[in-house]
Amino acid sequence: MSNGPLTINQIKEELIPIIQAVVTQEVKTNIEEFLRQSEIKAKELSLIERVIRVEEELKALKEIEKARFEAMETRFEAMEKRFTTLQWFIGIGFTVISILIAVFGLFVGK
Repeated sequence: MSNGPLTINQIKEELIPIIQAVVTQEVKTNIEEFLRQSEIKAKELSLIERVIRVEEELKALKEIEKARFEAMETRFEAMEKRFTTLQWFIGIGFTVISILIAVFGLFVGK
């Protein structure tokens, strides 16, 4: 290079590689940062989706559990009704037997 004034072409030749290097580095840095941020957001979305799925499964399990308890309650009510009926029949049976023993005991004793 000469010590005299630089021409526009000489300035271009010196600045273009410097500008390209700076722009390339900045673009590379920006793209890396964008990708890093995108990965973080993707992980967050994945976790949110998992949490939502778990909550939905818990809700479904609660509904199933509620249905099972209601079915058991119905069965217990039916059993209670049967036992009440059975108690009445046993009570009536003992009463009838007691009456028969008393009546036959009076007639047999004479």
